[in-house]
Amino acid sequence: MVYAVPLIIFMDNVSGNISKQWNKHFVMYMSNANLWHEMFDWEFFVWFITLSHASPMELMHHPHWEFTWDSWDQEEVMLVLYALFLGEDNPMQAKECSQGGLNCNYYCQTCHTGGLKEYKELEAGYCSLFKVEGAPGIPCTLGGTLGEIKNQFKMAVLSGVSMKIQLSVLSVGVCDSLSLSILNMVVEMGKNRVLQESQIKAMLEKELTELLSGKDLDDMLNPLLDMEGINTHMDTPTEILHTILLGIVKYFWGQTMHLMEKVKLLHLFQSHLDSIEHDALNAPNLDPDYICHYEGTLIGKHFKSLAQVMPFIIHDLVPQTVIDGWTTIRELVVLLWHMKIKDLEAYLV
Repeated sequence: MVYAVPLIIFMDNVSGNISKQWNKHFVMYMSNANLWHEMFDWEFFVWFITLSHASPMELMHHPHWEFTWDSWDQEEVMLVLYALFLGEDNPMQAKECSQGGLNCNYYCQTCHTGGLKEYKELEAGYCSLFKVEGAPGIPCTLGGTLGEIKNQFKMAVLSGVSMKIQLSVLSVGVCDSLSLSILNMVVEMGKNRVLQESQIKAMLEKELTELLSGKDLDDMLNPLLDMEGINTHMDTPTEILHTILLGIVKYFWGQTMHLMEKVKLLHLFQSHLDSIEHDALNAPNLDPDYICHYEGTLIGKHFKSLAQVMPFIIHDLVPQTVIDGWTTIRELVVLLWHMKIKDLEAYLV
């Protein structure tokens, strides 16, 4: 018997020290996507892979098949492992997509949204960032990303290209973290060489070959860009904890608290929060004393609860525009954290 096993892969940076001193390591583990949703939080169903000083892309390898014993049917079975999606936080997903970061003109790991800084600061440019039709919504492709990385290596064997490569990364938004060290070494070797262009190119191509130690350039690039069965640009779903709760909700919460403190209405807000009905919330109960006293150090679970009740408890404390903002946030959070499907058959139609 052969079973297909889709894997949810997660990687993050952690400290290897017990003390507070930061000692950066990367940890990787997986879960079986065939399991029930409730089982993903059980330690038994989380498969620890490795903990290492090596860079994230050095730890990535293609899943393969395994033979094991099926204790239920009392027979040997074959498990075909494949990556379903990569569930890391946003910075790690950017590395997996060979994305150059938020300072690039095109900063999205999924599509070609963006443009020059001057354009994005205009009203038309800012609005274009939220459109899914036209150029901003064109998805990134694995071939396009690989082609841009290889183009950077083609430029690296020419003289005086240090700034050109930096401008290429900033303008296009592609930077491969795995091969970046080799690229930088080749660029440094080409500096201050008083030779003809053809001689510099030949010399740097030879030095690049030596740096690769007999390997092909493709073997030194991001392995996820040619991994069969997964498109790293499309199979890296947005990490909503930091993007929504610790992003939009956190900073809107801070501004709302500032408005109420300025007019000395925080005590009324605490009374409203204390009187709200908690039973219908799909979250831990709200503690008004803790939330108002430690308003600047709240975590995800607090913001998840607050986003559901804020429009009801600030209706006479802040301007209508702020209430409208919280109403929109509440609708968004309800859609993102829709934890249960009551009628699965109707949902799948």
